[in-house]
Amino acid sequence: MSLLASSKIAAFSATANPERAKTFYRDQLGLKLVSDETYALVFDANGTMLRVQKVKEVPEAKYTTLGWNVPDIAAKVEELEKADVKFERYGFPGQDEKGIWTAPGGAAKVAWFKDPDGNILSLAQF
Repeated sequence: MSLLASSKIAAFSATANPERAKTFYRDQLGLKLVSDETYALVFDANGTMLRVQKVKEVPEAKYTTLGWNVPDIAAKVEELEKADVKFERYGFPGQDEKGIWTAPGGAAKVAWFKDPDGNILSLAQF
């Protein structure tokens, strides 16, 4: 029995400022805005539906809430920096001046950034 294994997943985030979120996800990250609904902004994230829910307040998350796997993290960080995306520097051992952290052994590289509501987003290269 496959349960949910054959079903497509949807991603969720939240915003207290839909216009600012729309500009960020559409214009800075380059996602296609599918619809601006009463309760959410709906984006197409390479075939995955991303629903950015419209809420009164976005509680601070101290963990990654949404991420993208990319083939070349250094190139994607550079591209997003040109779109005024600011990457976080946490001071982790192995995190370079661009904010790219290399996991011990080099199996993964991760860079974090925040959306306008403070949600922590990431890029990862495996």
